[in-house]
Amino acid sequence: MQRPSITLAVESSADYWEVEALFDLCFSPGRTALSSYRLREDVPPLADLCWTARDPDGVLAGVIRCWPCYVGDTPVVLLGPVAVHPTRQGEGVAGLLIYRVMDMAQRGGWTRILLVGDLPYYCRFGFHQLTGVEMPPPTNPDRVLGLDLVKDAWDQTGGIVRKADDCILPQ
Repeated sequence: MQRPSITLAVESSADYWEVEALFDLCFSPGRTALSSYRLREDVPPLADLCWTARDPDGVLAGVIRCWPCYVGDTPVVLLGPVAVHPTRQGEGVAGLLIYRVMDMAQRGGWTRILLVGDLPYYCRFGFHQLTGVEMPPPTNPDRVLGLDLVKDAWDQTGGIVRKADDCILPQ
């Protein structure tokens, strides 16, 4: 069976409610109670790292958003949430979105990506478990993962994960 084509595009303001509905469908409306959402409150997402995936009919198949944050004093990309409509799961939509974000983040001068997720899934993209990086509670430390966009970027990076200031630049 041939996969239908998927078109990736930077998320626009016109996508907002459709994207929010997909996040609610995939994660439940209680998703905003998660600790990672405390890092996103009152912080604008990284617009060039927020993408939609649509099928040939224009139906939203998946979405990914990214936010700036700090680990200690180091600015990093906080990847997530990423969601794929239940009828499109298993088609590689999430992978397309994740690889796009990885590419665009690297082009934008970012050197590290952080996420909270399942290592068996995200290791295929090069993510590894981080030690010495403390997410706000009640995050399970085994689920704190990082990706080096440049060699050994996470090696000397650690500390408490905190919200981004008004001005955050890649480092």
